[in-house]
Amino acid sequence: MKQRCYLALAALFTLAIISQPAAAWIRSPATTFATLPPGATPPEGLTVDTNGDVYVATFGWPAGGESHAPGQVIVFNSHGKLLRQLILTGASPHLLGLAFHPMTHALLVLDFGVGKVLNVNPQTGTWTVFSDIGSTSGINALTFDAKGNVYVSDSFQGVIWQTGPSGGLATQWAADPLLTTAGKPPFGANGIAFNNEGTVLFVANTGDDSVIEIPVKPDGTSGTPTPFAYSINGADGLAIDQSDNVWVVANQSDEIVVLDPTGKAIAKLGDFEGIDNKGAVKGLLFPASLAFNGNFLLVTNLVLDTRLFGFPTLDSEWAAEVTTYTVSKINRQIPPLPGGQGGNGQGGNGQGGNGQGGNSQGGNGQGAKGGGND
Repeated sequence: MKQRCYLALAALFTLAIISQPAAAWIRSPATTFATLPPGATPPEGLTVDTNGDVYVATFGWPAGGESHAPGQVIVFNSHGKLLRQLILTGASPHLLGLAFHPMTHALLVLDFGVGKVLNVNPQTGTWTVFSDIGSTSGINALTFDAKGNVYVSDSFQGVIWQTGPSGGLATQWAADPLLTTAGKPPFGANGIAFNNEGTVLFVANTGDDSVIEIPVKPDGTSGTPTPFAYSINGADGLAIDQSDNVWVVANQSDEIVVLDPTGKAIAKLGDFEGIDNKGAVKGLLFPASLAFNGNFLLVTNLVLDTRLFGFPTLDSEWAAEVTTYTVSKINRQIPPLPGGQGGNGQGGNGQGGNGQGGNSQGGNGQGAKGGGND
């Protein structure tokens, strides 16, 4: 009799455990927003103009190896329809961050390959040099302050460079070991964006899986950088919404991580869901830059096979299978938290995108790799 009672209790206990809902992130899926045209290499930088048109910069590293053709800026409308394909004749193949200047409306594009910030005609692709930071730099993302000063992250030297609104000589605004890395991928300072008050600059450090915060002193100079959050696997593009939540691309875990102003994770969005029969990513694969646009968050799929640089990652073999390059979209509404807690509302009035562009011709925020249009 005792044995039967014990068995019955054990069965009830097991049933109770099984019936408990699993606590897990409610991940909004990433779906395809736009497909890059033939001849374009994988997309990295991303920004949005006042009309909702989306500008994407190509990085020049497809699965077959380094491209030697000039970099391109691909332009789509707000529904993902291709508008034009700009070839930046004379530029290197390796373009990264881009953004519209909030005051002059100039389209600024970072030519990572030669360390120059280019002022690009958004209709024709012709360009002039806005600032020459130097070929030894690893310029990656840009953003703007309320005065129109331009800030550029340097992934190789661990520096945030600054120019005035009209460009010219770049000066060192901030430098610190927290902005460098000995990790892999070997990129330190990457996506950048100011909080809404402009009192803190947030910087993603890719190789260290971290986000760093740099206070802005009343005179506009930088304070001492400190860690804001660690353990974001391959922190890349970065954006700030109207609630000062920090949206970070995790390029090594194929997701977007959203942190509240204290650094607490409140959402993880998107995931890798395979490759379709056209050779395009389903979901996210080595995502890089992000930007708010209407009801959506847009994200570039860089699909970088890091074996080309001498080290494999979990995504490397999948990236080698991709032949069609895409930009993804995710509903920007932050889902409820695990355990039934309410969500934090929409990420709104964002400051930009993955470090490259914010305050774009109409973005309400400063951006990092991708300009916000909110």
